[in-house]
Amino acid sequence: METNHTFALLDSTQAFLAKPKKMLIGGEWTDASSGRTIDVVNPADGSVLTRVPEANEHDVQQAIAAARRAFDAGPWRTMKTTDRERLLLKLADLVEANARELAEIESLDNGKPVMVALGLDVSMAAQCFRYMAGWATKIEGNVMDAGLPYMPNSEVFAYTRKEPVGVVGAIIPWNFPLLMAAWKLAPALATGCTVVLKPAEDTPLTALRLGELIVEAGYPQGVVNIVTGYGHTTGAALSRDPRIDKIAFTGSTQTGKLIGHAALDNMTRMSLELGGKSPVIVLPDVDIDKAAQGVANAIFFNQGQVCTAGSRVYIHGKVFDKVIDGVAQIAKNLKIGAGMDPSTQIGPLVSAKQRERVCGYLDSGFAEGARAVAGGKAIDKPGFFVEPTVMVDTNHSMRVVREEIFGPVLVAMPFDDIDSAVQLANDTPYGLGASIWSNDLSAIHKLIPRIAAGTVWVNCHSLLDNAMPFGGMKQSGFGRELGRAVIDQYTESKSVMINYA
Repeated sequence: METNHTFALLDSTQAFLAKPKKMLIGGEWTDASSGRTIDVVNPADGSVLTRVPEANEHDVQQAIAAARRAFDAGPWRTMKTTDRERLLLKLADLVEANARELAEIESLDNGKPVMVALGLDVSMAAQCFRYMAGWATKIEGNVMDAGLPYMPNSEVFAYTRKEPVGVVGAIIPWNFPLLMAAWKLAPALATGCTVVLKPAEDTPLTALRLGELIVEAGYPQGVVNIVTGYGHTTGAALSRDPRIDKIAFTGSTQTGKLIGHAALDNMTRMSLELGGKSPVIVLPDVDIDKAAQGVANAIFFNQGQVCTAGSRVYIHGKVFDKVIDGVAQIAKNLKIGAGMDPSTQIGPLVSAKQRERVCGYLDSGFAEGARAVAGGKAIDKPGFFVEPTVMVDTNHSMRVVREEIFGPVLVAMPFDDIDSAVQLANDTPYGLGASIWSNDLSAIHKLIPRIAAGTVWVNCHSLLDNAMPFGGMKQSGFGRELGRAVIDQYTESKSVMINYA
């Protein structure tokens, strides 16, 4: 079901879109040195929203130099932790004060429903800055008694301390642009690091608006730098520069491998949150309607453009037909439209390239024998829309089952016993997320440790909290976002031993 009613943009949103876009380097707003720009396209209709600078290697080097100066000689690393906490809290307040504008920019830039952007992306970004602000004053080491059996008369004071890793190169994806910027910036700033942030070329606008708020909050020059450009040029230049102490990347596994190889040459620290093909396991005791709604939410939220999207569902044979019928009916009745329509439930994909990619997978699935019980094709209208799709008659030899599609496409398979469900769920190179749907607590607790995934949800999917660590196993990456665990990703441990005898 399609909708087409949009509401007027805030004056501040229109003003932001109308003014020339510049990059933030060393506290100054600047054009690309080449003068070249990138069109930013509205995925709801294909129109050009605005243009942003196309940074080249020289621009990236300037941004890294600014971050290096701010870390080595600037006040940020040595600033009182309470002052860093205060600035992070101020940024959280500014994000909340400009929430509607940020949500509108995100919806126009990414295509997601504006109410989702407002209720999830912006609110969780603000809370991420606020949560990480608390950690700025709680980073600590340990004091210990040194045994030293080979020095029986020694008197040694031994302790460890946590120090900021240094200059961080943060590369973020296009599916949750503002939220991913917060996930990278907040822990880096809390620990005393400086940052060069590179947003995705498809969705750079909320990062630039966030940069304005960072300047407004009073952050020292060079602490946060934002460069816009393509991954193969701007991102590559950031990954291989030896002045970068850590790379923090969220994106596809293929790109993560390239970044990892580039970073390894300099032994650059890195954390990689990569792709997924998350399984959903439905046991036979479930409430059919609740399970169908849960399975639909797991795959169709954010148009399926979620690294943890529940894109593979394994349903016990006793309830397979009923659950799939329910999911198919939900898919057919979702309101499809522009993100700026407040009634939209599923918006366009982020780009024409992504729509082509998703449709290529649909064609591949049909060619290999899969059948769609809902959706199955692109929507013939302006913008980059694809029907919410449910595919059955699938198996693990098919590309649609094995590879990450990153679109509103669900593949469904029945199983007969728990062991086969576990085998199917784990038959993937990925291990980011999974969910189990059941009311049998005994079965649930036995199943959780058998699933190879960084997060297992029960009777829900893709729920996140700033206090809970998030990350993957296998080719879904390494390192963790959020929670206490992320502090270790942005700090180095230093051991100190003082002989005072």
